[in-house]
Formats: sequence, C-alpha cells, structure tokens
Amino acid sequence: MDIEEKKRELLEELGFFHDWTERYEYVIGLGKKLEPLPPEKQTADRLIKGCQSQVWLDASFEDGVMRYRADSDSLITKGMIALFVRVLDGETPDAVLQADMSFVDETGLKEHLAPTRANALNLMATQMKQRALEYAG
Repeated sequence: MDIEEKKRELLEELGFFHDWTERYEYVIGLGKKLEPLPPEKQTADRLIKGCQSQVWLDASFEDGVMRYRADSDSLITKGMIALFVRVLDGETPDAVLQADMSFVDETGLKEHLAPTRANALNLMATQMKQRALEYAG
C-alpha cells in the first residue's frame, strides 16, 4: 500500500465512528498497539519539542525505506503519533517528504483537541518529514 492508500484506509476506519469520543478512543487504541520505545531510545534528541506531552520519535533508514518508532507519556498523544507512524513507516524518504499530511484534518480530531494538542499534530508531521530529509537522495 502506498501513502495515499494507507491514509484512505485510516480515514475509512475512523469514518465508522460517528461520535468524536469513539474516534478519540480508537486513536488511543492505535497508540496502545505501538511497541513501546525502550528507555535508552527515549533521549532528548528524539524528543519532539513543543508538544504538551513528551513524545519521542525514533527514525531510521533500512533497506531503502524509513522506519519510525514512537512513544509518549500520554495515551492520546501516543495515539496521534501512531496515525503518522501507520501512514509513513516503510515508505521511502522522498515519499515521506512529498506526503500531504493534512489528512489529519479530515479525521475530525483536531477540532476536539486542546489547541496545544492540535499543534502537536503539526509538530509530529514536521519532525517525521525532517527525519526523512536526512536520508532523502
């Protein structure tokens, strides 16, 4: 699946929930499915600055694609970064850089988050693209 297909699948899944609290719970569930980042990877250089909660992003380049792992000390924030991991993990750096991350606006979550948490979504997307830029060719 390419990025567009992954985004479409995620939006379809979220579309099953008509109530924003159900969507919120689904996103938390996605975060719970993320493998925890080991403590030795929860370092200052992996911390996404500007987020209300602590969010760590570990990015690597393996076999021509980006591998993302993430964790947070907040369930909803971990769920939010899980959205991006699900869409961008396993993609080439160039595909990540070209990806339109505004699909998060279509989830309907932003309008139900505190402004600081909504801003965190932008910071997460930017940081994931920044990490891909390090490996773009």
